[in-house]
Amino acid sequence: MAGGADRLPAGRAIRRLVAMLVRLAALGLVLLVGVTVTARVSRACPSSPAVEQRRQGLPVPDADSEYDRGVRARVAKDWTAAAEAFHRAITLRPAFADAWNELGFALRNQGRYPEALDAYGEALRLRPDFPEALEYLGETYVKLKRLDDARRVLERLRVLDAGRAAELGEEIRTATP
Repeated sequence: MAGGADRLPAGRAIRRLVAMLVRLAALGLVLLVGVTVTARVSRACPSSPAVEQRRQGLPVPDADSEYDRGVRARVAKDWTAAAEAFHRAITLRPAFADAWNELGFALRNQGRYPEALDAYGEALRLRPDFPEALEYLGETYVKLKRLDDARRVLERLRVLDAGRAAELGEEIRTATP
């Protein structure tokens, strides 16, 4: 019996040791899984949108986005903001005939006729047969009471766009000299 008594505590000790090893192994597995998951979460795929947003700085305006901003300001009849946006568009792309034309329109609506004439002139230098720019140029001449200049523009416009020519012709007919 004495030998059996010696084995009983040793058996308990072994069971305790095995139970402790099982708990430690389970804890180690939990820690290992936790570290693995944390590492995967912190290392996002380099092409994921979250990483791409961190990599990019503030959006850099380009001529088209500035032009679009100017058009939105024009629709809202915010002529100052429109002129600023169109000016930025032509600064970014000097050969942007549409932006020059829209700049002229925004300036004309602010009563800045000499600057508007310059902007239309540049639009037409870049695109000589630009009906919208011709119409707006003619309307600016009407505002300035330069009806002979408006009539010369009307003659150029007639061969390009009958509808716009009719509108400019009406402006000239109803203008007081």
